[in-house]
Amino acid sequence: MSSGHLTRRGLLRGSGAVAVAFPAMGTAHGASPNMPRSSEGAGMNAVELTVNGREVHLQLDPRTSLLDALREHLHLTGTKKGCDHGQCGACTVIVEGRRINSCLTLAVMHDGDHVTTIEGIGTPEKLHPIQQAFITHDGYQCGYCTPGQICSAVAMLDEIAAGVPSHVTQDLDEVEFSDAELRERMSGNICRCAAYPNIIAAIRDAAGKGKA
Repeated sequence: MSSGHLTRRGLLRGSGAVAVAFPAMGTAHGASPNMPRSSEGAGMNAVELTVNGREVHLQLDPRTSLLDALREHLHLTGTKKGCDHGQCGACTVIVEGRRINSCLTLAVMHDGDHVTTIEGIGTPEKLHPIQQAFITHDGYQCGYCTPGQICSAVAMLDEIAAGVPSHVTQDLDEVEFSDAELRERMSGNICRCAAYPNIIAAIRDAAGKGKA
């Protein structure tokens, strides 16, 4: 075999030599002073919130979710981090009277807003009617989703009272209180323990509607 003949082994050996000789080309390119750095030197934003009736002033990375601001910066850990993708509802809080998934929104987007978490719904000494109804009707098992369920239920009853229709509303001029309405409106809050019948019973009780 001639010395000029290219073999597979020779090709691999040559490629390895190139890789050894230039191991940091990608790194050197990425470290160019003209390239923006991912996190170093990122500016902090001043965010003012009214949380459970108390004004708070925070300095936050603009990428901080409202959920993380509440849990990690204000230590209001009643609001739970479940899927962190807006699919389970465990992080539900009430912002300006509307329920939202706090994991899907940035804290800086709510500068100046009023936020209510489960800690602001009631206290052990003075429970909110929804909280008391959850206890009476055993509307929870492990309890992980319960804060989000309760926040969602409180805001949801206000929606019905205001005549806001849902996907299953038959008469848009008059929203009827029904199990179908409750199930549809609470469908964004998942209970993996499957306490759904008890949750519906609790909401009915708190709303003064009794059994269906």
